[in-house]
Amino acid sequence: MLPIHFARANTLAPFTSDGCSAFPNGTFEQSELWLACCQKHDYDYWKGGTFDDRLASDKALRVCVTNVGQPQIALLMLAGVRVGGSPYLPTQFRWGYGWPYPRDYGALTQDESQQVEQLAVPLMEPQ
Repeated sequence: MLPIHFARANTLAPFTSDGCSAFPNGTFEQSELWLACCQKHDYDYWKGGTFDDRLASDKALRVCVTNVGQPQIALLMLAGVRVGGSPYLPTQFRWGYGWPYPRDYGALTQDESQQVEQLAVPLMEPQ
């Protein structure tokens, strides 16, 4: 089977975050306990990059949620993003969702990196 290659789109949409997507943003007692972790993860997914970038982002999400005291939730979230975050699915939370679909894994070009810098937004810190 031949590998699938997608053409690169060159226009990045402004950053958006849906929090933890289809997952709660926190516990019943602390409704936004790990929301900042998800927003940082969304930022990484918005800009996209290489397969290794995605793996590092997913692991950082696990560490962040563990650090707010929820190691079991962190493992569940890691499993969810590894399965559901593929760039090959036409979802609004896929890897590289800031770029038009379809978009494969790949290092950002200099122009793409400049677009990321221009559209960068301040993010919340985890609780």
